[in-house]
This record gives sequence, structure tokens and C-alpha cells, in this order.
Amino acid sequence: MQFVGEKYRITLLSNEVVRLEYSDTGEFVDSQTQSIMNREIEAKENIEYNIIESDDILEIYSPKFHLYYQKEQPFSKKTLYIDFNFAFFVHGNRWYFGDEFVNLKGTTRTLDEIDGSTPLEDGIISFKGFTILDDSHSQWIDEQGEIVRKPFESIDVYALAFGHDYNKGIQTYFKLTGFSPKLPRYALGNWWSRYWKYTEDSYKELVNTFKAKNIPLSVAVIDMDWHLTQIPERFGSSWTGYTWNKDYFPNPERFLKWLHDEGLAISLNLHPADGVRAFEDAYPAVAKRLKLNTDIEEPAIFDFTDKMFREAYFKDVMHPLEKQGVDFFWIDWQQGTEINGLDPLLLLNHYHFKDMQDRGKEPLILSRYAGPGSHRYPVGFSGDSFITWDSLKFQPYMTSTATNIGYTWWSHDIGGHMNGYRDDELMVRWVQFGVFSPINRLHSSSSLFTGKEPWSYPLVEEMIIADYLRKRHELLPYLYTFNVLTAEEGIPLIRPLYYEESDNQEVYKYDNEYYFGTELLVLPITSKLLPEVKMSSEEMYFPEGEWYDISTNLRYKGGASLNIYRGLAEMPVFAKAGAIIPLDLKPVENMRNELPTDITWKIYPGADNHFELIEELGNKRSITKVAVIDGELFLTIDDPDNILPTARQHHLVFCSTEKFKVEGYEVTFDEMSNNVQLSLTNPAKLNISGFKKIETQNIESRLFAILNQAQVKYWDKEKLWFKFQENKSDLQYLSIIQSIDSEDLKAAVFELIYVLNS
Repeated sequence: MQFVGEKYRITLLSNEVVRLEYSDTGEFVDSQTQSIMNREIEAKENIEYNIIESDDILEIYSPKFHLYYQKEQPFSKKTLYIDFNFAFFVHGNRWYFGDEFVNLKGTTRTLDEIDGSTPLEDGIISFKGFTILDDSHSQWIDEQGEIVRKPFESIDVYALAFGHDYNKGIQTYFKLTGFSPKLPRYALGNWWSRYWKYTEDSYKELVNTFKAKNIPLSVAVIDMDWHLTQIPERFGSSWTGYTWNKDYFPNPERFLKWLHDEGLAISLNLHPADGVRAFEDAYPAVAKRLKLNTDIEEPAIFDFTDKMFREAYFKDVMHPLEKQGVDFFWIDWQQGTEINGLDPLLLLNHYHFKDMQDRGKEPLILSRYAGPGSHRYPVGFSGDSFITWDSLKFQPYMTSTATNIGYTWWSHDIGGHMNGYRDDELMVRWVQFGVFSPINRLHSSSSLFTGKEPWSYPLVEEMIIADYLRKRHELLPYLYTFNVLTAEEGIPLIRPLYYEESDNQEVYKYDNEYYFGTELLVLPITSKLLPEVKMSSEEMYFPEGEWYDISTNLRYKGGASLNIYRGLAEMPVFAKAGAIIPLDLKPVENMRNELPTDITWKIYPGADNHFELIEELGNKRSITKVAVIDGELFLTIDDPDNILPTARQHHLVFCSTEKFKVEGYEVTFDEMSNNVQLSLTNPAKLNISGFKKIETQNIESRLFAILNQAQVKYWDKEKLWFKFQENKSDLQYLSIIQSIDSEDLKAAVFELIYVLNS
């Protein structure tokens, strides 16, 4: 619904979104822009409003706001304001045009050379209930998909009023700006990347070592030394290059085929700033297309606003590399200088992605964030962070908060890129975060000492790292489902904690804690081990309900915060009551990332729930539905094109449940973990009833482990242990805990007392 004057246009896009335009020339933007793809986000008949209008004043009353505007006047604090219908602050929610607006932030362009935190750009989620998206300076995307400069100046602002319904807010934002495309399945596995002078033989040795150690990989990223870096001085910098270094890779086609045969997708690093110069293998074709003077070695200057240059760049440089076997490119643009008024990073992201889409390839790039709308060009490369605890501590917050601007597929340099210091414990914690982050890409600089190969660490750390890298591939069925849900429904893999308890001001302070899909809650550990207990401590908030530690099956009561303690091999990952989690049972055997032959379903008691596992081959889709209602499980498989493995095994693991039987099936019970398990082959339908949660939890083995490794007096350990064995009341046991000298041991044991009463 539009209200139009000579110089203004105000459009109601939904009950929550209003667009404000003002132009001295009376020209308005109807095309797509770098940020906005679709303005028909709500059917007109569903938009509720009333107006009061005179010759001078326009007032619009909507369910979420009241807009006041002095018609034909330039937008200003005096001429336009909006009262938003939320009472989250005592002093009201009036926004005057031009005022800064409070929001929960979005993300940033790069972490290059950042040690720790850095300011984030704005997002579209706010505790105040409304935010502003300014599209005034966006460039246009025309009907052919070309980015063109906006030919006139105008104000083009979107006011978004979702209150505290953040989930609806981000889903509407995706409708407005375009959904994030589905990633190829391989992108969700483990990536290997290192700035290193690999040869064909040394890279094969690397891959074979991963294979020999049963550590799965999905993506092989080959950094800049794949191309010539020793070039004649007259050509300048060697940072840009497109010609294979035949000293290192004498037969690129053979090498890339070998990687593909090993089940790996392949990416090459690009630094395109210096264009295409005369030493490149592609130069004769580029020069012919662009009519360059080859006698003087005239270079093809990088200019992505020039359609002919782009044509040469893709057809003569990129496509031949793809034909050799490259799957996608890492666009490492750092310069940031505008070209004809346009951001070259935006141009590179847009046209690289478009080129793949236009040719029917699965589109994927690795590149930096270039502002709102960048989520349409995944995956994000966050830059060259320092190898420090401060850098790790910032990344979970940055990753979850990026969802507030729709940028849901961050890829960090897991382990850090440069400077900093060696700390084996830090590497373990970074890998743990990487496994439970959107993209898990191990990376390091060209230093001899910063390699992230798991076997370059002491045996204990190596085993933990390897185990978590296997966990990442176990998670692929779960991850791919949310890959689809993000692309089709705007349901991100990672959401900040406040998305589910938005009215609870307490949860906003837990920056590093986030939902990982709909079933899991994650808090990466970003602090060092405490010497007295040999565990790290983090303060964690448990949302309302019940939560199960997926490692121990211990249950925690929600609606409270608690200091939790975890050893080096442990990471706080919790499943909600009722959670249903599909996992690949054989991630090592399935290194080629095919659809799993064996699916484990982790099922947690305590609430009704349902989960739909989405699997795809090409354009064909299968959905396996598992629902739990009133203690009864229902499993159905919808596989119309028969894409699933014919003898797929389903392994149902009922976690933290009492022992029960299922007629017609062999059921096993693990007393240590209180798991009930049964297996079956591709049932069309299955109903199981009788499982329920264990009411009284057994913390004995966990308590013993904590006491056994604690670096404290033996007498203190024995006093706690024997008093626990005497079945003292909670109050009596708490009084005993208070007598212990170690504050960390007190808190670690108190966590178990909390569990005992959950």
C-alpha cells in the first residue's frame, strides 16, 4: 500500500515493515538493489492500517506503529517520526527520522589483524522492538542481474517493527533481501586450508595422513602458492596470479582428479586486484578478447564494472581452471578501493556467484562480508585473526550475532591465522568451537610453526582434535537439514540465546551461548583450564525446560544460570528435552560425503517434539520424519525417488531413559549412560512406546572423575567422596562442600548437586 507525493513515497510492505522514500527529483527506486530483492513480502489484503490525511499531514496507524509526516517536506526530525507500539522502555519508543537506533548488532567485514574483539556493524534485531535498514546508498541490480550505479540521489529507508519476535523478524528480513542459497553438502564437512608451498606429492601425503588417521575431510583449499609467485620485476606484485606453478604441480589435472577421487572438493585462493598480466598462461586469450597491445605487454586492468573484462576473466581464466577440476574459488580481496564508485568486493561476490548459477553449477564462494545482502553469496571468510585466547573468545559472539543481519555461514580461520602464540589447549578449544560453528575450516599462516595438522600436537590433544573432527561429519545429516531450512524457510543454523527468551533481559548478557539448530544449545569454552580442577569454567544460562548434556546424559533444570566445569576433551553441548538428533553413525567410512548407510537417532525424553531429516541428491529429496508424542515415537520415510541407501540401518538411541522392551526387536541397555538402543533396516513406518526419562540421576561416576583429577588435598577428596556415599541430604552435603579450600572444586561439585536436583 503506497502513499505518494511529488517528492515522497511511503509504502506499507507488511504490518511490521514500512518503506520511507524522499527524492528532490521525484524519482524512486523500483529495481532490486544490493540489499533488497523483494518488496512484496505480505499480501496487500493482510496489511492492516488506518490513515488520517490532510493537505499538509499524513498519519498512518498500523498494528505495530503510528507514522507522522509533514507532506512534501524533506525527511527530518521535525517532519517525520514513528511511534512504535512496544513498551519495552519507560520513556517510550518514538523514533525521529535521522536518529541513531539501538540494535543488537550484525557482523563485520573482516577480522584481518584483529587481536580479540572489533566493533560490529548494525543488524536488524533490537531489544527496543524496531530497527532501521538504510538502503539509500545501495547500488542497483538490473533485470539482467548486472550491478549498476544508482543514477540519482534519494533517501530509501526501511523501518522494521517486530517487537521481540526475533525469529519472525529475521525470516521477514530474508523475504525482503533474498534467502541464503543452499550450500553443497561437502561445504558442511571439514575443510583443510594452509598458506603453504605445497607440492603435488606433499599435498597427497597430507591427505593420505588424514585418511590413515581416520580423520574425515570434505574440502581441500589450496592457498596462493598454487600459482606462480616468482615473476619478473616488471610485472610488479606476485600476489595476483592464475597460472599453475608447474614446479610444484607439474600436472594440475592429474592432481585435481586425484583429490576428487579421494572425495574432496577443491578451492583455489585468488587475489584478483592486479588483473591479468602478460606472464599468465591465460593472457593470450584475454588479450585477444580485450584487444590489448601484446607488443608492450598491456595488462588487463582489474575492473569488474567493465562487462568485457568480466567476460574475459570468467571465460578465459576462471572457466579453464574449473575445467581442470576446481570446484569453487576463495576470493581473497583486501584492497577495498572503489572502482567507478562501486565496492569491488561486492562486485566480485555477486558476479562469481552469478557466473556459477548461470551455468547450472552448485554456487559457492569463500569471500568477505560486503554489507547487508551479502548472505546471498555464501560462504563468509572472516579474515586473518590473531592466534590468541582473546580472538577465540570473540568469535562465538560474532558468529551468532551475524544472524541478526542474515549472515549465517561464517567460516573462520579455526586455530587462528597469525602472530599470537602456541597454546595446545587453545587449539583444542578452537576446534571444538569450529565443529559447532557454521563452517569448520582449519587454517594457518605460512609460518613453519603454526600448522594445524592434528598430528603436530601432543598425543592427548591430537586425539581430542581428531575425535571432534569426526564429530563434525557425524553431524552432517543434522547440518544439511538446517542448510535447507535456512535457504527455504529462513531458519538459521545458529541463533543467539535471546531469540527464544527475548523478554528476559538476563539472557542478553550470555554473548557466546547460542542455539545450534532447533535441538541443541552450545557454549564454546574460551578460557583456560583451572589448575586445581584441570577443567575450564564458563557461566551458562539454561533456558526454560530441561536440558541434557549430550556427553554424559545428565539432565539440567532450565530457567537458571550456573557455572559449569568441563575438561579438555569436553564441550558444553546440550540437547533440549524432547530433542531428536540424526547423526551419521559411520563418518569415517563415509569420507566421500555420500548419504549415510547408517543413521543414529539420539532421542531425549521429557517433551513432545518432531524432526524432519532432509536429504538430497541433485534435485531429488527424501524426508524422514520422527515424532515423539506422549511418550510414543513415530518414524516414517518419504523417499519418492529412492535416493536413500537401500539397506540403510536406523539406530534409535533413547538417551537417559529407563529400560524398556519393544515387541519384535532386540533392545540393548547401557547402564553407564542409561541409553536404550535398537536397530532396524529402512522401515516404512515404526511406532514405539514405553520410554520415559530416568527420574533419579546418578552423578557418582562424574563426581569420582572430578575428585580423582583435582589437584587438592587427598583428605578433602576423601571427605567429599565418603560423605556422598553416606547419602547425606543436599543441605548436609553443601555444608561439607563449603569446608573445602578450593573454590573451583566447590563450584564443580556444586554443579553436580544442581544436576542431582534437576
